[in-house]
Amino acid sequence: MHGDIIFFDWEDSKDGKADHVGIVEKVENGIIYTIEGNTSGDKCKQNNYDINSGVILGYGTPMY
Repeated sequence: MHGDIIFFDWEDSKDGKADHVGIVEKVENGIIYTIEGNTSGDKCKQNNYDINSGVILGYGTPMY
């Protein structure tokens, strides 16, 4: 999953459409660590989510 694109459907919309994306940095002990932009006022930062988080819509694997 390292390098995958992670798609989010935030709880305020829950319409089955991606509201946000990030890049998966790593997965450890059931936690997904991501790098995301447009967080906290146009900043790029690391976030983390439980692997079963309801805001995760899905993943895409680019052909790097």
